[in-house]
Amino acid sequence: MARYRDALCRLCRRESDKLFLKGDRCYTDKCAVERRKYSPGQHGQRRKKLSDYALQLREKQKAKETYGVLEKQFRKYYYMADKKKGVTGSNLLQLLERRLDNVVYRLGLASNRRQARQLVLHGHVTVNDRRVSIPSCLIRTGDLISIKNMSKKLAIIEENISKMEHRGMPAWLEMDVSNIQGKIVHYPARDEIEIPVQEQLIIELYSK
Repeated sequence: MARYRDALCRLCRRESDKLFLKGDRCYTDKCAVERRKYSPGQHGQRRKKLSDYALQLREKQKAKETYGVLEKQFRKYYYMADKKKGVTGSNLLQLLERRLDNVVYRLGLASNRRQARQLVLHGHVTVNDRRVSIPSCLIRTGDLISIKNMSKKLAIIEENISKMEHRGMPAWLEMDVSNIQGKIVHYPARDEIEIPVQEQLIIELYSK
């Protein structure tokens, strides 16, 4: 399966915004967006006016890079969102937020979505007491997400749990720190999804 292997900070600089792809580093002075506020590459410091299509494309790329989703899968989420009742843009972001790797990250069990994806792929995460190794699995209201008993003593898990209080918890999630177990209280509304994306531009792009 294809995946991005270059420096993650280049993606944030390309979008001129923090995508929080490197976890705790993004909150420090070492963040590349703070140190070099221009696009990467030889011509990164040139000012250029973007067309309407370019603006729509950049928003789509920003959402894909934030959640670590490839084009084919992202388009599938768009079609699913378009068929659901309600606002298509909000439905799209809600589907992306319900991915298992994103929920693990939002619960504070991983420092970033890539780490969360790795925890899921390696079989450390359970949903309703059953091991699930598919990062794209969509979590439903009331589902219990936890770490396997044998994995709770992993150094990386203990480190993430110790930093959980500083990261905050979205209102649509609930966490029992003592049992290292969380669940979805309700599906997230648009104002509860804190990502710097204008989803309407993405819908306009796919609607052409």
